[in-house]
Amino acid sequence: MACEGKKAYNNSGSCPICKMDLKTTKQDSKEMDNNHISDESIFNLTTTWNTEEGLIIHLEDLKGKTLVMVMIYTTCKAACPRLVADMRNIEKQIPKNQLKDLQFVLVSIDPKTDTPERLKTFAKENLMDGTHWTFLQGTESSIREFANVLAVKYKQISPIDFSHSNIISVFNSGGELIHQQEGLGVDNKETVRTIIELINKN
Repeated sequence: MACEGKKAYNNSGSCPICKMDLKTTKQDSKEMDNNHISDESIFNLTTTWNTEEGLIIHLEDLKGKTLVMVMIYTTCKAACPRLVADMRNIEKQIPKNQLKDLQFVLVSIDPKTDTPERLKTFAKENLMDGTHWTFLQGTESSIREFANVLAVKYKQISPIDFSHSNIISVFNSGGELIHQQEGLGVDNKETVRTIIELINKN
């Protein structure tokens, strides 16, 4: 709310100084929309994560961009290389001028092995070290919590191997799950269409 003197207030009523009625401004409404986080948003998760660049972030720090997320581990020799290939295939189908509004996020399910240094090496090896790629290392509890949100199941089956779901998830800029692609090497037309539609809404 703002009075005629352009001083802003959060509540309706009249200005305590000039006594004029406060009016809702378009800018106020827009800012409220941008700052609002729905109950379904992953940004409600308060855990911290380490990026491949050694930064400590919250998931909410990714707010404002369409997110394409997948859970992998870097020593995987079976499904994960194909998930990585699927992510890169999706990237190739997004117009280059829209990549700035998109973030590909790969979350490791093996935090002991996948240190930020290891994740950075993996990113470079797979040509996924551009600014629109982010790799995350969490704690075992934060990873399990995030996996539950995505309905991703995983289990350690040996000291170096995990069995896990093969799901790529698409979130809008507010962190709400909009679409999931399950399987390896599947037709991703719907996934790409959903991503482009979400970017255009931002």
